[in-house]
Amino acid sequence: MRYLVTGVKGQLGYDVVKELEKKGHTAIGVDREEMDITKEEQVRSVMEQTKFDGVFHCAAYTAVDRAEDEVEICRQINVNGTKYLAQVCKEQNIPMIYLSTDYVFHGQGEHFWKPDGEEIAPLNVYGQTKYEGEEVVKQLLEKYFIVRISWVFGLNGNNFIKTMLRLGKERGAVQVVNDQIGSPTYTKDLAKLLVAMIETKQYGTYHATNEGICSWYEFACEIFKQAGMKEVQVTPVASDAFPVKAKRPFNSRMSKEKLEENGFERLPSWQDALQRYLKELETISS
Repeated sequence: MRYLVTGVKGQLGYDVVKELEKKGHTAIGVDREEMDITKEEQVRSVMEQTKFDGVFHCAAYTAVDRAEDEVEICRQINVNGTKYLAQVCKEQNIPMIYLSTDYVFHGQGEHFWKPDGEEIAPLNVYGQTKYEGEEVVKQLLEKYFIVRISWVFGLNGNNFIKTMLRLGKERGAVQVVNDQIGSPTYTKDLAKLLVAMIETKQYGTYHATNEGICSWYEFACEIFKQAGMKEVQVTPVASDAFPVKAKRPFNSRMSKEKLEENGFERLPSWQDALQRYLKELETISS
């Protein structure tokens, strides 16, 4: 099978391509240089030149705070770009996996958000445009997987873990918010699930993160513990200690029962994922 993967230079797109190839599929990874998804003619050109069996749409505008000022650019990428891809998928009758986010929810309380039937109330421009992208996919396609994820980390690109390791070495102390609760997501584990999904017809909306929940503070403590950097002082603080332009959800707990109900394996615990990720980082740097 031959699949198109958008956002190949990002954390997830990079691992999806590797996982597809590992499973014997042909993966065509593209980024802005090869296919600007905000230009419909470029999307059509790429997708009509090569016969694809499905699309993994990993590309997105993810600069959450900057999106508050760059609303139209954010919408062009997250909504219009998604629409152009979905239109061609519909014409070619092929499935599409669209990666969405916990930011589509208002993030209050301690409720585990379910993938279907929940009240959608994004707090910021990024969350709103990702939700609008979801709606475009649902309106245009029958063969789709909408997969909401959170707190992503992978080898390719920057993430919270890399930032903590850098700050820990540079400063020996960090302050981390302890009132935002969610689940980290390792792109290598997620990529395996996404490839397994597209090989089925269990279409619909899903949540997929590594198992277990934590605060960013607890995540940071575990990072330094597993990295053997116990001397780093980690201080818990409230979110308002770090004023940002875009509001963040306090509650990013997401229900994942639907994965099992449809025959998919849940991802390993986030602590296990962190351990494997740190080993990979160490291997690369050595």
